[in-house]
Formats: sequence, structure tokens, C-alpha cells
Amino acid sequence: MKWSEFTWKQIEPYYESILQMPFITELSSGILPKEKFQFYMAQDSLYLEHFGRALALISARTYDIQDVLTFIRFAENSIVVENALHESYFKDFGVTERGIMQPVCHHYIHYLKSTAALDAVEIAMAAVLPCFWIYKEVGDHILEHYVNKKNPYQKWIDTYGGEEFAAAVQQAIEICDKIAENTTEDTRTRMTEAFITASRMEYLFWDAAYKTTLWI
Repeated sequence: MKWSEFTWKQIEPYYESILQMPFITELSSGILPKEKFQFYMAQDSLYLEHFGRALALISARTYDIQDVLTFIRFAENSIVVENALHESYFKDFGVTERGIMQPVCHHYIHYLKSTAALDAVEIAMAAVLPCFWIYKEVGDHILEHYVNKKNPYQKWIDTYGGEEFAAAVQQAIEICDKIAENTTEDTRTRMTEAFITASRMEYLFWDAAYKTTLWI
């Protein structure tokens, strides 16, 4: 069994919880309150800037030149393309500024950046993978189970359920499987632990958006 197959099985309960959480079900049906999506978009914009930095750091530390190029492209897509998309969302949903990182966003992105900087690069790659993979699976799930042409969040759904994003996700999975196969058992275990931690943070990120979780 590939590392990715084994590791996904470890987070299936978290993934199922994500599909059932109010933020996702209400977004899917188009009834998510606008202010919750506004909060989410502002935090996600901040997240993506620093996620791109984590990806760039991984690209500088990895060994295979093709993986270097792939992670550079991931970083560019995160910072340039995704932020441009968020700017259009800001206009569509009346978001005037991003504000500051709130607790969950702050914790998640600092976990990823510290992992990218201080842990083995294999572990860092595993830590950033849930952001790719879970978003794709959620996007695919919504496209398969929800049909609402008047959904105000359809652009977001199309982005993460599209073929272009799916291709990038598959690349990220294949790289992790390749490096897992060629590393030690201890490192594979730590890769899985990092993947699980980041998957939990994905749940908490959406939960924080629904609850509008702020600093005290």
C-alpha cells in the first residue's frame, strides 16, 4: 500500500467530519451567511500568502530538481493566482480588507512554516499536502452531491472541484509517495503524523470561520 493510501485512511474520520460541518453543508447549498464567508475569505487570503512561503521554502530544501520546480510552481500559484482569485471574491462579497490573522489561521500557518524550516523536507511535504488534497476532495464532493446554479459560492466550488487543481493535487500526492518510499520507517511515521495534524487544522480553519473565532 502506498504511503498516501495508508495515511488517508488515518484521517478519514476527520474528513467525514469536515463534510458534515455547518460551514461546508451551508456553503454547498448556498445558505452560508455572507459574514461567515467574508471572515473565511479574509483569513484564507492571509493563509495563502504564508502557505506560499512554506511551499517556496520546501522547494529550496528538496533534492530532486523536478520537485524543486514543482514546488516553485505550487508557491507561485498560491501567492499569485489564488490571491488574484480572492481579490475577485473580495469585490463580489464586499470584503474591504484582510485584517489580521486570527488564532486558528495563525496557529496553522506557523505550524506549516516551522515544519518547512526545521523538520526533514519529507515531513514538510506531508504537512502541506492536506491543504491540497482535502480541498480537492471537498470540492469534488460538493460538485457531485449539490446542484444549485444560483449558489453565490459557486465560483469557489468550481475552483477546487476543477481539473486543473486536481492535476496539481495528484502531483503533490505522487511526490510524497515517491519520497516516502525512499526514506526511513521513522520518517514515514513522522510524515503521517504531520499529515494528520494538518488535516485537523483544516477542520479547525473552517470551524473558526463558521464561529468567527477571534483573539480574546
